[in-house]
Amino acid sequence: MTKQELNKYRQILETKQTELSAVVRNREGIAIEKSPDALDEVQHAAERELAIRNLDRESQLLRNVRLALRRVADGSYGVCVHCEEDISPKRLNAVPWAPYCISCQEMADRNQVEVGEEMVEDMLVA
Repeated sequence: MTKQELNKYRQILETKQTELSAVVRNREGIAIEKSPDALDEVQHAAERELAIRNLDRESQLLRNVRLALRRVADGSYGVCVHCEEDISPKRLNAVPWAPYCISCQEMADRNQVEVGEEMVEDMLVA
């Protein structure tokens, strides 16, 4: 990867980090509000749950962006952390914080689905 390409990705990642940091700091949606109406309580709880999930997703994305910036700094950016093959420029353009090549990402996704299914089965048996 050329120095110019690396600087382009660093700039993209730094911009995304700034954007996500601002989003993660905004926690108004998870405030617990009391209401005399039970239906309003349920509505507030559902909205709070959605806000918590969004915050969790954004926090995870921020962690991934920060890890990608570390890889830029240590010179390992653009290389799959699992198989150590180069990540395609097409993938990096689409997902600049990607730690895995397409093959390893698919394998990780399959393992995550299998682990999730096992957890659901364990919960049903218990």
